[in-house]
Amino acid sequence: MNIHEYQGKEVLQQYGVTVPRGKVAFSAAEAVDAARELGTPIVVVKAQIHAGGRGKAGGVKVAKSLDEVRTYAEELIGKVLVTHQTGPEGKEIKRLLIEEGCDIKKEYYVGVVVDRGTGSVVLMASEEGGTEIEEVAAATPEKIFREVVDPAVGLQPFQARRLAYAINIPKELVNKAAKFMLALYEAFVDKDCSIAEINPLVVTGDGDVIALDAKLNFDSNSLFRHKDILALRDLDEEDEKEIAASKFDLSYIALDGNIGCMVNGAGLAMATMDIIKYYGGEPANFLDVGGGATKEKVTEAFKIILSDPEVKGIFINIFGGIMRCDVIADGVVEAAKQIKLEKPLVVRLEGTNVDLGKKILNESGLNIVSADSMADGAKRIVELV
Repeated sequence: MNIHEYQGKEVLQQYGVTVPRGKVAFSAAEAVDAARELGTPIVVVKAQIHAGGRGKAGGVKVAKSLDEVRTYAEELIGKVLVTHQTGPEGKEIKRLLIEEGCDIKKEYYVGVVVDRGTGSVVLMASEEGGTEIEEVAAATPEKIFREVVDPAVGLQPFQARRLAYAINIPKELVNKAAKFMLALYEAFVDKDCSIAEINPLVVTGDGDVIALDAKLNFDSNSLFRHKDILALRDLDEEDEKEIAASKFDLSYIALDGNIGCMVNGAGLAMATMDIIKYYGGEPANFLDVGGGATKEKVTEAFKIILSDPEVKGIFINIFGGIMRCDVIADGVVEAAKQIKLEKPLVVRLEGTNVDLGKKILNESGLNIVSADSMADGAKRIVELV
């Protein structure tokens, strides 16, 4: 789960991470009031969307008066901002962060991630702050330094100081930077983050070490124990179909293709998408109904797939183990009748109660193409679409 920058900074403040003073605004009037309350000669007006690259796309403005704050706020609120992370469709700006200006002396990058290679949390840092870390990795990988954290003892102060020295933090501020990194790591672990990224971390003219930006992502599987984080969820930033899927505990991710997929098991779902592409098609979604799906759950999954106007056909690929083929068949028939399905539907069933499942589909009166294998099913749906 993602949250906005201003929300991330509020979370980090709880752990002692220093951030600029700021307030969220949902209108130009609120933006002006926030700037007036801050009372600083320079105010930054920042678009709040769940995507990076806002500055390059014109989503960050520096205002030197209340009139400029109003002008920039009116310009940004309601605007569709297109960045390299939003895709060409962009995201509508519905809220702004009004933040005090900062006397930036130098920018750095600090991030905490889970490294699958080492099976540990890794703290990364670079003196190339303000730049996408992927660009730094591609152009100057030697400028990225890492500290692998032993999960038994956590991030150690000497590791944080070593990293601060490596990225050339001024010597008199090394301890402040190390304290910053330790607090960031604590927040990452305590809140079950999947990433905690500060880009840029800045050293100011007054000798402070501040998170000028903050990106926090959270492991969705841990949200049951973080009600405070779950409360920060902004449904306006999420795909409506993915929101609906989460209500029924379905693993659904919208994609750009036109062939809807319903599969049980994440591995099989990935393989199904691959084989659709192999035969020249484009999957419209990843959808795993899981091993313990009910008839109602399958029905909702079917409805969610069909709610995508780009879907021109559906491929259902079920290998029944815990998940029974007859349950899938009942759900498909129920959903197809409710929605009055008119689009091509290819079904491949194999495993537990497969004969009963096929019987239910054959006697449903629906126009269903039965496939003998996964490859056969993928080839048929691509041809039909």
